[in-house]
Amino acid sequence: MFSQRHQRTIEGFAFLVAFAACVPAANWLIASVGTVCLPNGACLIPVAPGLSAPSGVLAVGIALVLRDLVQRRLGLTWAFVAIALGAGLSALFAPPALVLASTAAFALSETADLAVYTPLRRRGLLLAATASNVVGLVIDSIAFVSLAFGSLEFVGGQIVGKLWMVILAMPVLHWLRERDRQIGLGTV
Repeated sequence: MFSQRHQRTIEGFAFLVAFAACVPAANWLIASVGTVCLPNGACLIPVAPGLSAPSGVLAVGIALVLRDLVQRRLGLTWAFVAIALGAGLSALFAPPALVLASTAAFALSETADLAVYTPLRRRGLLLAATASNVVGLVIDSIAFVSLAFGSLEFVGGQIVGKLWMVILAMPVLHWLRERDRQIGLGTV
């Protein structure tokens, strides 16, 4: 069996790989999947009655949660590495018309997520992840739609779509927290 430190490291790098995979996934979704695709290349999906959002919201909402888990397992330095990696991947994989919007929104939102998560993490995973993800998803939404579309037309849909993904992740975070307590697998 792995030592607790070794298990934390393995899980941390698994979260980092999943986090990195969210970036090309978000950019592929926004360029390829939707009920409507706009002329600038963004495809939209319905996220609530009367609300649509660029389809990348699905992967971005999960990325916010995964960044928190990278920090929980590997520490603050690796969280910054994850943000830099994600911003770089975003610049590489975003549709040409959305490179600036995608990269800037990603870097801003993940940094804000980190700034909120870090002081709250000692008060509990669910509180820290929820608060930091809400801040991150609002900043990501405002930055992305402002830069990509020159308006805030889709900001409501962006926020709701990412919030759905964060809500869906909460049972997994609860399970992870409880499992960590049971096996004595603390945070970094």
